[in-house]
Amino acid sequence: MKRILIFAVLVIAASLAPAQDIAGDWQGTLSVSGAELRLVLHITKAPDNSFKATLDSIDQPGANGIPVNSITLRDSKLNLDVEIVHGTYEGKVAADGNTISGTWTQGQALPLEFKRAPTPVKTEHKPAKPSDIDGAWMGTLDTGAIKLRVVFHIVNTEDGLSATLDSLDQGAMGIPTTSVTRGGSSLKIEVQKIGGVFEGKIAPDLSSIDGKWSQGGGTMPLVLKPAKDQAELELKRPQNPVKPYPYRDEDVTYDNKIQNVTLAATLTIPQGKGPFPAVVLITGSGAQDRDESLLGHKPFLVLSDYLTRHGIAVLRADDRGTAKSTGDFATATTADFATDTEAGVAYLKTRPEIDPHKIGLIGHSEGGVIAPMIAARSKDIAFIVMMAGTGVPGDQVLPAQGEAIEVAGGKSAEEAAKNAAKEKEMLTLVETEKDQAVLEKELKEKMAGDAPEAQIGLQISQITSPWFRYFLTYDPATTLRKVTCPVLAINGSLDKQVLPTQNLPPIRKALQEGGNKNFEVDELPGLNHLFQTAKTGSIAEYSQIEETMSPVALEKMSTWILKQ
Repeated sequence: MKRILIFAVLVIAASLAPAQDIAGDWQGTLSVSGAELRLVLHITKAPDNSFKATLDSIDQPGANGIPVNSITLRDSKLNLDVEIVHGTYEGKVAADGNTISGTWTQGQALPLEFKRAPTPVKTEHKPAKPSDIDGAWMGTLDTGAIKLRVVFHIVNTEDGLSATLDSLDQGAMGIPTTSVTRGGSSLKIEVQKIGGVFEGKIAPDLSSIDGKWSQGGGTMPLVLKPAKDQAELELKRPQNPVKPYPYRDEDVTYDNKIQNVTLAATLTIPQGKGPFPAVVLITGSGAQDRDESLLGHKPFLVLSDYLTRHGIAVLRADDRGTAKSTGDFATATTADFATDTEAGVAYLKTRPEIDPHKIGLIGHSEGGVIAPMIAARSKDIAFIVMMAGTGVPGDQVLPAQGEAIEVAGGKSAEEAAKNAAKEKEMLTLVETEKDQAVLEKELKEKMAGDAPEAQIGLQISQITSPWFRYFLTYDPATTLRKVTCPVLAINGSLDKQVLPTQNLPPIRKALQEGGNKNFEVDELPGLNHLFQTAKTGSIAEYSQIEETMSPVALEKMSTWILKQ
């Protein structure tokens, strides 16, 4: 259920109110533990009055051109989201438009005031004569659970070697490196923004750089080789639709007034007069964009395209606090995310192209938990589709998930079962221990030696978060008994994250006990958690499979919805 959280590092232009023009260069200084870091924010304005931005950290070598993923300006309030460094900025633009006063948050909250730069600030490195290692160097990180292809783009400049990093299978491109140091055949590349370091030896014939990658206290081998073919650097995703589409494609926004969140979304509307049946897509766990982008795939883009071509309008939104949507993702629970989806349903009811009596929900993974929540309390929902939704509480889902993933990754059944038992003990601690300090101490003791200390600290913060605590104890079956609208629940037989054998029977039982007369529960052969046609269902296959979503699953959902 708890998916690998992947973010495409793109500069996304957000629609802004034209009342204030903040385009230009802005300078500010962060005071961190006695040290000062000078920052330069470059904001540009497009013809449609939208803005995009990049950030330079002048005092950190190579940390220029950091992409700002979203930028919003409403009523003089500026919000920036810089995903690659897990940083956000909230500030207020002064009436004269010359200062922005606010707070930078990155692990801790720090005051940060930007002032307009009197002249354009340039921090780029000027190119120099190419070195013998200039170019793209590609390698594969084998994390055990998944294999990730990485590419270092190395270039020589007047200030020395510089580089950027691409994580191809994560769709994360142009990650700035902090420093590139070469001494003879030794090469060291630091990527401070993600806490990573590569150290290797350059082969005499320049055929490889054999080394290791360190991140978060762990180390793994990484061999880089020249990437001479551009095709090597491109992901094959044949199902991604290409414009122009044979339907309307409209970017929209709507408000969740209950929780003061503005959702940014895409609405696709079939050709013709309508009114059309419609669905709201609900993403899985972790901060997801409207396409549910993951490992180079865009499942919700493919799904919405298929459904819209078959006469069903689709609304898909960025999660709160993600991409162009506002709000705080980190403090929200599954119940909070449900209110965001309800805001989407309310928005669809305002559109004349949509039949207000034929609005349904399609939820994937955690979204498959959210859909019944809403249907159980709202008569506005005509039907729901649960894609790999759970039927038992999270404290049962997670140990089974971990055990299945480890076995699929090559661990013995005995070792995987032992680890699952240990995980159950820790989850019980999280559920029962109310004293946070005691809980953290006991968790650290149980996890000691399993991972580097830095990773343990991160894991503890994750499993003691509001979202995680809610997920552990929430029982989907209780809600499913109250759902009276038509339900389609599907799982892939090879799903290792939400096991069909563990979850489909309780879903069927709960719907029967509640007296629901119109439901279908199906296990789709040979499909994984993403509903790709797979061999083993291992997470490592996700990025390697070119297919984004099986035609069998797409047709199953479309046909069932149209029957309703």
